[in-house]
Amino acid sequence: MPRIPFKYGQIVKGSNFTNRKKEIALLRDHFTSLTSSIVISPRRWGKSSLVKRAAEVAMRKDKKLKVCFLDLYKVRTEEEFYELLANEVLKATTGRVFEIGKNIKKFFSQFIPKVTFSPVKDTEFTIGLNWQEVKKKPDEILNLPEKIAQQQKIKLVVCLDEFQNIGFFKDSISFQKKLRANWQNHNHAAYCMYGSKRHMMLEVFTKQSMPFYQFGSLIFLDKISNKDWTRYIMKQFQATNKKISPEDAQYIPALMENHPYYVQQLAHLCWLNSEEFCDRKIITKAHDQLLMQLSLLFQNLTDTLSNKQVNLLLSIINDEPELSSSQTIKRYSLGTSATVNRSKNALIDKEILDQFSGKLEFVDPAYKAWLKQHYFKV
Repeated sequence: MPRIPFKYGQIVKGSNFTNRKKEIALLRDHFTSLTSSIVISPRRWGKSSLVKRAAEVAMRKDKKLKVCFLDLYKVRTEEEFYELLANEVLKATTGRVFEIGKNIKKFFSQFIPKVTFSPVKDTEFTIGLNWQEVKKKPDEILNLPEKIAQQQKIKLVVCLDEFQNIGFFKDSISFQKKLRANWQNHNHAAYCMYGSKRHMMLEVFTKQSMPFYQFGSLIFLDKISNKDWTRYIMKQFQATNKKISPEDAQYIPALMENHPYYVQQLAHLCWLNSEEFCDRKIITKAHDQLLMQLSLLFQNLTDTLSNKQVNLLLSIINDEPELSSSQTIKRYSLGTSATVNRSKNALIDKEILDQFSGKLEFVDPAYKAWLKQHYFKV
């Protein structure tokens, strides 16, 4: 069976990784120079894959560099955060079995941690911390990356995915202040933060009143160009003994507005539907198939919206230039200009819309296409 040439919904590696050469080089240099970074883009634009790739490249370049990864997706409390940080930092910096007990004793003796080893692999372990003890000295855990890096004479970069979730912590601002107060003094450790909720990440890192304002270098991801996608799609088809013309290859990302997740997904469906050659008819069929797969999800999402919010989406699909003009408000029954603003903000909070260069755009191009072709039928 031939390999599947298109990947989505998981970390993309190897030949499935498309372009991002500039961003990889930038992050690589940030990692090796211990410059903290914040990567911001809409969800499903490949931030996690980008950071993993940049980390691999950076560690090949600098043998003293180690990178650890924390996924904060399910983390909702300070206690969970400290435990995850302690576990991942220690795992990333402990290579041999006999070092585990030694390092735990050296860096965690005051907390008397509970250590559980995996029955399958003795180098895999989990540290359980006494929350009552950690609460008294949280700085000891927050400074752990710096202490270990300094002790081992290495560089350490801590990558935190879904970083915006710290906004759900009880007294989140105080917690952010603690992080900033400790991490800004580190010379042997740096931090890379990224997450799937763009507007929340912008709130944390670009608002002057927030603790993490100007903490590190901001990296705003652009979409991968249609030209790069076209080259990649043709190469992946060719690698599996199938063909697609340049014109049809560029049509796939065009349909998905160059959105990384959906370009890979649509290309995958086109590849599956092609025996030897992929043409426009197959692409159109695959696109319809994709929208139908998502139809129930999109219908349920639309059912949660108010009539005015739905009408605002229609006005955006129709490329109305002035959403708050009296003419647009009347034509689409949007209420008042104040109502338009409330609807816009609600749709941004729901991550249906986002604002790019002052223009409202759909975060999900498949949802936009479904609304246009099936819901509004415009």
